[in-house]
Amino acid sequence: MPAWLRRIARRGLETVGLYAAYTLMTRGPLREDGWIRSLAEGVPVDAEGRPLPWINYPAIDFLARRAKPDMSVFEYGCGHSTLWWAARVREVIACDHDREWIERIRPRAPRNVTLRHVALERGGDYCQVVAGYPGRFDIVVIDGRDRVNCARHALTGLKRGGVIVWDNTDRKEYRPGFETLAAAGFRRVEFTGMAPSLNEKLETSVFYRDGNVFGL
Repeated sequence: MPAWLRRIARRGLETVGLYAAYTLMTRGPLREDGWIRSLAEGVPVDAEGRPLPWINYPAIDFLARRAKPDMSVFEYGCGHSTLWWAARVREVIACDHDREWIERIRPRAPRNVTLRHVALERGGDYCQVVAGYPGRFDIVVIDGRDRVNCARHALTGLKRGGVIVWDNTDRKEYRPGFETLAAAGFRRVEFTGMAPSLNEKLETSVFYRDGNVFGL
């Protein structure tokens, strides 16, 4: 498009108050990170349509820089995040209470993913699944149900240098879980920002101890 025509188009968009929306949709981080596409499709994907975790972009960027091919990950709550982790680490074991949802994810899951369905009962088998793998995981992701109890049992499943990635940590009802981790020597760093397909800010936290796999 010739420069003179671009100037005319810009003036026209400015006149009707649409230039800012146009620039957000055609260039910049919302488009480059895939937010525009994920909003249109209603699923967490990047600009090329590849799956993303349904957490905020600052947390995604942080985790992407630190995930390593020899790592083992346990997830409470499977989904696009499971596929994202699977492309970056050695193994992913994901537990979910929703059998139908698991069967929707299973056809897309690569061979290094194990999907486990466990019925939800507060304080029951669901939250204890991770403890069945003592000292196995570099990362435990808490983004499912019964999160406070999941955090307590995650301590058993983690390696000594393992970290916990906990989504929606701005929710006050999770405070007892944070206190449990603090008592076990964990510190916390919070990430806040927009997430794929959502027009709101979310908080995700990483809990870590000295000598952790992320080098914090």
